[in-house]
Amino acid sequence: MKLDNLNEQQLEAVTTTEGPLLVLAGAGSGKTKVLTTRIAYLITEKNVHPGSILAITFTNKAAKEMKSRVINILGPMAHEIQISTFHSFGLLIIKEHCEKLSYKRNFTILDSSDSLTMIKKVMKELNLDPKVYNPKSIKNIISSNKNELIDAEGYSKFVHTEFDEKVLEIFRRYEKRLFEGNSLDFDDLLMLPLVLFKKYPDILKEYQEKYKYILIDEYQDTNEAQYLLTKLISAKYQNICVVGDESQSIYSFRGANFRNILNFEKDYKNPKVILLERNYRSTKYILNVANDIIKNNSQRKDKNLWTDNNDGSKVVYHQSFSEKDEASFVVEKATELINEGISGGDIAVLYRTNAQSRNLEEAFLKVRLPYKVVGSVYFYNRKEIKDLIAYLKVIYNEADNINFLRVINVPKRGIGDKTIERLSNKAIDEETSLYGAIESGKELEFKKIIEDIKLKTENMTLTELVDYVLDKSGMRQELLNEKTIESEIRLENLEEFKTITKEFEERNGIISLEEFLYEISLVADVEEYKNNKDAVTLMTIHSAKGLEFDYVFIVGLEETIFPHSNSSDSLDEIEEERRLCYVAVTRAKEKLWLVNSRRRTIYGLTSQNLPSRFIGEINEENLEIDDYNPQFSTNDFSDYIDKTAEYKIGDSVMHDVFGKGLIVGIDREILTIAFSRQHGLKKLMKGHKSIKKG
Repeated sequence: MKLDNLNEQQLEAVTTTEGPLLVLAGAGSGKTKVLTTRIAYLITEKNVHPGSILAITFTNKAAKEMKSRVINILGPMAHEIQISTFHSFGLLIIKEHCEKLSYKRNFTILDSSDSLTMIKKVMKELNLDPKVYNPKSIKNIISSNKNELIDAEGYSKFVHTEFDEKVLEIFRRYEKRLFEGNSLDFDDLLMLPLVLFKKYPDILKEYQEKYKYILIDEYQDTNEAQYLLTKLISAKYQNICVVGDESQSIYSFRGANFRNILNFEKDYKNPKVILLERNYRSTKYILNVANDIIKNNSQRKDKNLWTDNNDGSKVVYHQSFSEKDEASFVVEKATELINEGISGGDIAVLYRTNAQSRNLEEAFLKVRLPYKVVGSVYFYNRKEIKDLIAYLKVIYNEADNINFLRVINVPKRGIGDKTIERLSNKAIDEETSLYGAIESGKELEFKKIIEDIKLKTENMTLTELVDYVLDKSGMRQELLNEKTIESEIRLENLEEFKTITKEFEERNGIISLEEFLYEISLVADVEEYKNNKDAVTLMTIHSAKGLEFDYVFIVGLEETIFPHSNSSDSLDEIEEERRLCYVAVTRAKEKLWLVNSRRRTIYGLTSQNLPSRFIGEINEENLEIDDYNPQFSTNDFSDYIDKTAEYKIGDSVMHDVFGKGLIVGIDREILTIAFSRQHGLKKLMKGHKSIKKG
């Protein structure tokens, strides 16, 4: 078998076939090549039967790619290898032993939407108000527990509040309904194999004997169920090879535990550890910046990316005056690249949150530069934004039946198709609008909401009106109750809409809902520049993992934006933000721009943010300070933190805003300080300029 296309470390990872092996594969180091070549090597050189190999990755796309590559090397025999996702492998086990789990062979699998529908039905049986007990939030709680191998009875041990008791009741009934319907949800595909192995140790032994060689991709993304499933099946022969990079673990919100890869050497006896540090993707300057940033994480393995690629250009650091200038700068530079013959498809703009895309989209539309938004939809076409605009249009024109129908049940008010049909017939008979036909019922409650808002519009700015609509309609509260990542994103987008109204007010100096609706209708209608294979890609950093582009812009590198404000009081979360920054930087092959703004209006609020701490962590030798607007320092964040400050528990401190406090906890970079009853406990950075001793 030909192996001369591998570097020394890759070759060692391929040919080390016996015993536990940890391959720490840095970004762009060829990990998929190692995995596929290792599978082929086991079969052709070690005479391992294809059916004795289990290879698992995380997405169907990745599994398909791995299988395709192995087929290209081995031919038809590759079809005998079990290459799949964790969920597919779990399904295989359940199918083979469903009777032992008391399921009939014709069991069905509920998708996420089906599971939510079942939870709603259970809640209806229990007469629980979905406004108080949000179905999506409860579905999330149940799913998270099942992925931690906690069933309803296990959850009962953690019940402390009335809310917990209701969740437990729903959890129990949900499990019962699933079983009665001979159905499984997606979480069962991971959980039930472990239930089976615990109940029938002989079946576990069969799988341990069958799969003598196990390979796990993206091991840093495993949750508790996936980790345990892997550990149990590999227990006999211990020929387990896990590949991953703790520095690219960015999915803790999905239950991923990067400590699984950090603890591999404790979990398995005498493991071999191989570092893939040679990067084949990026220039030296880009890798230097990536290394400068990630070395500040304490929870990581000691590895350093390097490359034989050329030095390339220094990474450009540019600070704009505002978020509008930031977007203009990106569009200007992207246009220059395209004019030089670069395809727009080789350019990406990465940001921390979806809400940041709007200014970029408008800047691209303004100069008619093709772009596409990945992992999201066009800002004005997002459901929550269309709902909000529909409310504004009904407030402006209650005869607008299209927008009336869009929002009469947003959020859900129990107004069904029969009510709408009755209302439509009445409106036709009376020759009036749907709104005008309302006289009673739940629809009258909706009409009162609109009438109340209309009364308030006379004395409100546009921004205040949007705020009032979000509150009065119930849209904001519905998303707050949901408590999911998706609801947070949707709420951020709604809050960002207030930036649009604020800009309109500042620009026009008048309060006119009519003119505002006219203007955004024009902007929202310009879509012909978004669907083009040569379009510049706009995407969140989470969506960019696993991808690469020749030219990359990372925007919004400011404290509270990136790192995100939600991470400020937790060292673990700050380190995940830093890993996210590392992932963003290592997407770039040829050239990288780091961009931020002195002043930013987002979610309707204007603030002056410090440059991201990640900028301050970069060695200035690796940066080119862009002279477009040179009035800043890369040390702005460092100047704000006194790294020499020392504290101990019990020290009294004085804070610029919170007043006098007492240090009650210290966790590396974070101080926990007890202030007055008004402010309570706060977690703040050590040495922050706002804190003084005494």
